[in-house]
Amino acid sequence: MLNWLRRTLFASKPDVRLTRRATRFLRGKYDSALTSDNNRRHWANADGLSANAANSPEVRRILRNRARYEVANNSYARGIVLTLANDIVGTGPRLQLLTEDAEANRQIERAFNQWAKAVGLAEKLRTLRMAQTQDGETFAILISNPRVETDVQLDLRLVEAEQVTTPDLRWNDARAIDGIVFDAAGNPIEYHVLREHPGGGHSFVKDYDRIPADAVLHLFRVDRPGQSRGIPDITPALPLFAMLRDYSLATLDAAKAAAYYAGIIYTDAPPHGETEAVEPLDPIELDRNTLLTMPGGWKMAQLHAEQPTGTYAEFKREVLNEIARCLNMPFNIAAGNSASYNYASGRLDHQTYFKSIRIDQSRIETIVLDRILAAWFDEAVLVDGLLPSGLGPIAEWPHQWFWDGHEHVDPQKEANAQATRLASHTTTLADEYARKGQDWEAQLRQRAKELQLMSELGLAVASPTSSAPTEDDADVDQDEETPVSAE
Repeated sequence: MLNWLRRTLFASKPDVRLTRRATRFLRGKYDSALTSDNNRRHWANADGLSANAANSPEVRRILRNRARYEVANNSYARGIVLTLANDIVGTGPRLQLLTEDAEANRQIERAFNQWAKAVGLAEKLRTLRMAQTQDGETFAILISNPRVETDVQLDLRLVEAEQVTTPDLRWNDARAIDGIVFDAAGNPIEYHVLREHPGGGHSFVKDYDRIPADAVLHLFRVDRPGQSRGIPDITPALPLFAMLRDYSLATLDAAKAAAYYAGIIYTDAPPHGETEAVEPLDPIELDRNTLLTMPGGWKMAQLHAEQPTGTYAEFKREVLNEIARCLNMPFNIAAGNSASYNYASGRLDHQTYFKSIRIDQSRIETIVLDRILAAWFDEAVLVDGLLPSGLGPIAEWPHQWFWDGHEHVDPQKEANAQATRLASHTTTLADEYARKGQDWEAQLRQRAKELQLMSELGLAVASPTSSAPTEDDADVDQDEETPVSAE
């Protein structure tokens, strides 16, 4: 009776030993999560630090100094940084207002473009973008400059990353990161900017100004949630730059050693054999175009470059390709050499690069240009007659920015494609002109003036025609698989 009752009461209770055994056998695992003797050293530096802890002031200082050193001394690093800034910023952005008053739009655009030219906005934007690549971040302070030769005397003062810091930062201040103070929602409310650059030769710099966040532009790439300061864009490529330079110097040394008439003397005789005495490591000067006799029992051999110098070009290509990958830049732009490219592969590689540029330009518009425009409006409304009246609140004025377009490799093909898109109503003149970084209204007005003048002068106006694909175009398509000549 008792056995029956015990079986009835505990029939649903699982066997603990069986459950534990099943759990042990069903445990899943990832190969990348296992640590062995083979991968222990590779993952030794992996950590679980937060974004701000990983980008500590000391880490950012080391990366900044090393990136600046490579950009200053490595020709490829310098060219990559310059090319990226030139392709993103170009000759500078151009403002287009989209209010219903066309005349007011042109008046405001003209005034803003004059101010942008007076303060060198395009050059400062290129400097900001170069600093982001090699320093990781850059700052610009909106100031009033009485030397600006326009009615609006707004200006930008560029500040390097190490000058934005808090010397007396408390370690337990949860709402402050080195140089930046945040509110409860995570918005920056204050920046601390040293009055003197810490690398300017002063023994100790501690005086700083507290600048409101509304007057500071902070440009950097956010790679992790919660990240407040940036690291150089070329950080993953820094060891590769050093590797490339070391291999180039080693290849040069090997080639020089092979070019010089240098060698060693050696003997096959056993120790204490019958050979003439020779002082060890004693240099022998050789004259050019002469024959030389060796001491008895000794031979001479010339030094040769034994390392595979034939793979030098291939090694450089692979390393440069890896360096440029962290910037979404194709090899031929990073190297400045398209000898191994063909027409199709060149266009395919450039698609990713141009998309990255558009994303970068969009970030600059949001973080830098829109805030500059708002600050310029705030100053412009104080100048009598500079802005037209009756347009409503400035914050409601629609606008957009134009950047330099990218030239097509084959203008004839691009013109035919453009005519097809317009004829099929899959695009607009505004979009087509925007691809070239131009204002469609300004271009049409200019074209109307040209047509009117040509009519007054009695000049014939050629009607645009879209040409069908010819045999030459077919030949070009077939030649797209042929590498482009180095010439």
